Amino acid sequence: MEGDAVSARIQVAKRPAEYLRIVGINGSPRGIKSRTRMLLEWVLAGSATEGANTELIDLPSLRIEACTACESCSLTGQCVYNDDFLFLYERMIAADGIVLGSPVYIDQVTGQMKVFIDRLADAIHYQTFSGKYGCAVSTTWSSGGEEVVSYLNHVLNYLGILALEGISVAIGDDPDSVFQAEEKSRELGTMLTKAIRSQVQYPGQSGIIEENRTFFARIVEENRDWRPGEYNEWVRKGWIT
Repeated sequence: MEGDAVSARIQVAKRPAEYLRIVGINGSPRGIKSRTRMLLEWVLAGSATEGANTELIDLPSLRIEACTACESCSLTGQCVYNDDFLFLYERMIAADGIVLGSPVYIDQVTGQMKVFIDRLADAIHYQTFSGKYGCAVSTTWSSGGEEVVSYLNHVLNYLGILALEGISVAIGDDPDSVFQAEEKSRELGTMLTKAIRSQVQYPGQSGIIEENRTFFARIVEENRDWRPGEYNEWVRKGWIT
């Protein structure tokens, strides 16, 4: 996995701007009935109008096991599970933009989304997705949507990803109210693609990402004998001096 990830990063860096890739990840278990999925579809449609190649993946359609904190990924760069996580991880590596979506389930993201996020621990520690851009969307009955968007954006920053302002929609008793967010969602997708192309900077987020990196550098240094390739890459980038 380590060699493939490094190779993928190099390919992404060399890819012309007109071939931008954006992947949307839907944490709702409701499939095509999911209104969160609708928001993601509109965001991706907006990105497509700017020339981006897009892909939407439903987490519940994949088999992703829960993390057991065995530390295998930290020491070897590989997970002990042979499930669908690597499939999605490689899609994210190849993408320039990542859009996360989850409805609110008892004040938080769905279980499917949380299990997936927990499996991203190694990507967080080694800042595998650094330099990418992303955003988040959520739907809720009445409350918690903004908090879930904030949490998902926090996860994006944790991964080294700069996040645009997300979208939350409170459905209430009107299932069709989600359509009121269609235009805004498409605009978000357009803005995401433009942000990637122009490499727009968000100083506040960049500061947070830098602080995280300083903390994670300790992990990279501790594992340098196990994972010299990643350690040398951090040194090359100036993240470890």
